[in-house]
Amino acid sequence: MYIIPTEAIGSIPRTEKLMLAQQQFDSGELDSVTMSACYDEAVQETIRELEATGSPIISDGEQRKTHSFATYSVEGGENFAPDGLEIPFQDGHVRRLPRLTSGPFRFTSYGYETLPIAKAFTNMPIKQAIISVSALSLFYPLENLPGYSREEFLNDLVDEQEKEIRGCFAAGAERVQIDFTEGRLAIKLDPSGSLLNSFIDLNNRVFSRFSVVEQQNIGIHTCPGADHDSTHSADVDYAELLPSLFELKVSNFYIAMAAEKNPDRALRIVARYLKPEQRAFIGVIDVNAPEIETAEEVCSRVLAAAQHIPIEQLGTTDDCGFSPFCDDMSTSRETAFAKIRARVQGTAMAAKQLNIDRGGHDG
Repeated sequence: MYIIPTEAIGSIPRTEKLMLAQQQFDSGELDSVTMSACYDEAVQETIRELEATGSPIISDGEQRKTHSFATYSVEGGENFAPDGLEIPFQDGHVRRLPRLTSGPFRFTSYGYETLPIAKAFTNMPIKQAIISVSALSLFYPLENLPGYSREEFLNDLVDEQEKEIRGCFAAGAERVQIDFTEGRLAIKLDPSGSLLNSFIDLNNRVFSRFSVVEQQNIGIHTCPGADHDSTHSADVDYAELLPSLFELKVSNFYIAMAAEKNPDRALRIVARYLKPEQRAFIGVIDVNAPEIETAEEVCSRVLAAAQHIPIEQLGTTDDCGFSPFCDDMSTSRETAFAKIRARVQGTAMAAKQLNIDRGGHDG
């Protein structure tokens, strides 16, 4: 009997209490001890609600990533300025990355530091989502920093991410997922493909430090962005990204698909380039749409994916994390959990039907 694995991406909308506390902490109205207690409470509540969805593997919902999934590892760093690369979204709003002002580059916090707290609240397997080295590489300015070359920066960056990934596994993570939302964006920034190729090479510098067995529990997530129900690169043809994506030296690929205008075409590209040792977790939930998918709709999307991808290499996921920035209130927690529940149930429905169609049993 085939079981189709299903996993969330990472972010869950922060609780209202946590968002208020974060604002008060940033303005100096709240002390660090009280803030830490608010984080713990939000993590515990999120884990409890994720367990209730029936998810076979959960996360802490990234409740402790202070302001965003992209910048948590450098927040509070003294050698950063706020005026880095601008990323425009289709609805007109802009996110801005921090800019490195001097070397050396070091993380101020690591994804593995929050895992023991999450594990204290559950016996379920836990995955940890972390930001990619290619996204972090965008922190280095266009001009060379005096006394700290770009190559020195990249060497430090690769060392830091290897430390983070190994630390996650040492802390008990079942899976480590690398957020690579800048993959599709790279084509928009540089249509020649050179930037994307450099991103693939940089990530592989990290992944090559892990054994084939270790790579089986590392994954990469790609999407066109999800912030205030808007995207930054959905207009980029997936055909420009997917062939390169599967050259990454990991086993698990989490691919936004539910919101694609032509998912059948994109699935054919996935099937063409997916290697035998790789698994494609196909997005069956549109995190930017307010409507909650039904389990039947999810089932239909899974069956459509199974027309192209071998069932033993198929998984399901959400297109992206829900509200990965701390000020994004476009999606409620209730909606996010309802969508996740539909994914879990719809995936199980599809697996049952596919097993019956293949002459298996449903027990």
